[in-house]
Amino acid sequence: MASDEECYDYESDYYDEDDGNGGGEDDDDAMEADDEDAVEEEDTPAPDRPVDCWAITKESLSTAQQEDLSMVMNLLNIKQHHARALLIHHRWKTDSIYDHFDRKGRDRMLREAGVVLQVNNSCRASPSRTVNCMVCFDEFSMGVVSTMECGHCFCNDCWTEYFKTSVDSGKKQIRCMGVKCPAICEEAVVHRLLGRRYPDAARRFARFLLESYLEDNDFVKWCPSVPHCGRAIRVGASEPRYCEVECPCGLCFCFGCASAAHSPCPCTMWDQWEVKCHGESETINWILANTKNCPKCYKPIVKEDGCNLVRCKCGQCLCWLCGGATGSEHTWTTIANHSCNRFVAEEKKVDDAKRHLHRYTHYYDRFKIHGDSYKTEREKLGPAVEERARWLETLQDHALLRDGGWLAEAHGDLLRSRQVLSRSYVFAYFMFGEDYQGKVRRTERGEVAMAQVLFEDYQEQLESHVERLSKVLATEFLPDPVEEDKILGGKQDALNLAKIVRTHCGEIYKCIQDELLPLLLDNVDIATYRPRGPDKAKEFQQ
Repeated sequence: MASDEECYDYESDYYDEDDGNGGGEDDDDAMEADDEDAVEEEDTPAPDRPVDCWAITKESLSTAQQEDLSMVMNLLNIKQHHARALLIHHRWKTDSIYDHFDRKGRDRMLREAGVVLQVNNSCRASPSRTVNCMVCFDEFSMGVVSTMECGHCFCNDCWTEYFKTSVDSGKKQIRCMGVKCPAICEEAVVHRLLGRRYPDAARRFARFLLESYLEDNDFVKWCPSVPHCGRAIRVGASEPRYCEVECPCGLCFCFGCASAAHSPCPCTMWDQWEVKCHGESETINWILANTKNCPKCYKPIVKEDGCNLVRCKCGQCLCWLCGGATGSEHTWTTIANHSCNRFVAEEKKVDDAKRHLHRYTHYYDRFKIHGDSYKTEREKLGPAVEERARWLETLQDHALLRDGGWLAEAHGDLLRSRQVLSRSYVFAYFMFGEDYQGKVRRTERGEVAMAQVLFEDYQEQLESHVERLSKVLATEFLPDPVEEDKILGGKQDALNLAKIVRTHCGEIYKCIQDELLPLLLDNVDIATYRPRGPDKAKEFQQ
């Protein structure tokens, strides 16, 4: 049995292993009175408090884990391996431990987690006698057996092979070999015995214990960057599940589903949209809506012009209106011995396919157009705005113009508003159609129609002002002579429009959260609107 002083430097072993266009037009420059009213301070949504989030690297992992371990050790007056077993059992949710501690008491809570405090056992009390191992049924002296805190005693060889098998199967918590014993084996004993015979397995076990803080922790998610930046993001226990964070590597992602940031669209809708856009479902719909199958060889046929009699490559003639087989004799308006003016129920399938495809195309086009605009405004307009801001700061003789920070601020608002617009069409496609599996409550369908009008009104206003802001920021300033009045006018327009688009983005979020999502049968939510974008995770200090 290892003494309390026998502790292992998991961090050291873990790392040793790892080393192996112009805004001059009057109608665009003038700010209408209703726009000015819309940007009053009291109408701007109040920003929520920042998300408490930290970036954890390989170097800071042990320190971050030790922070939670120390808190539980001090709270319950238990050893470190007991605290780790308890935290893994509760998926590192300290608030869950507080709750169980208040409701069930210390001893019962520890027992349910497989934590057994030391008991008085004859194997420990009589070091001079021999004991019988109940696994291999041989007798051993006390020097070659190990006893766990639960009191079960087996020979070191049996313990070692049992630990090796458990580690090979990926277990972070190894339970005692005793029959129906729920106790978690002591980490120091596991590592001491594995280290003598299977050092690689001992290092893997040490790594498992460290990585349990990442893999089994509901408040920690790996950054989904590709290639991976090597960081995991930890949010505070009080933060909502649906929040968006920015890793120090620059990637913004949804903490709920670990996809790229997608608010104001809920995770479930975004997942379905990804499948729909990258799958073959819409290709099949297009084929169904725009082709007819030959009744002989069953290959799809597309007709671009001509009369309604079509001849397939296999030689079969068919009527384009109904797809039925015909003879070759025909005129421009009729086909001999063929009539298909009567309604056939099967045609509804084609009509539905066309209707669904037309609706999908409407939303997808707008989703993609704003996505492409975002990319252009980031990659092309962004550098131009930065260069213009640097130029303004060099104007020594124009004190009113030397501050170029407003350009970067307005440009950031433009990019974030573009993303909100693009993703809002994904939300609208599912919310107001039949594709979303989380059905709307039957009793609320009238309210959905009214909320849709409100949502689309906000969306239309945001779209209009985003385009105007983009135009203002694309305005070039002549360096010689310096057009002071034009620059000051552009600055005022840009700042006013930036405030307007922030307000409209907040209104779209509020409409979705307060008016539309409560009407769904599924319990879904979205990340809170952040006017300055997702909160940036701070590097966890060692």
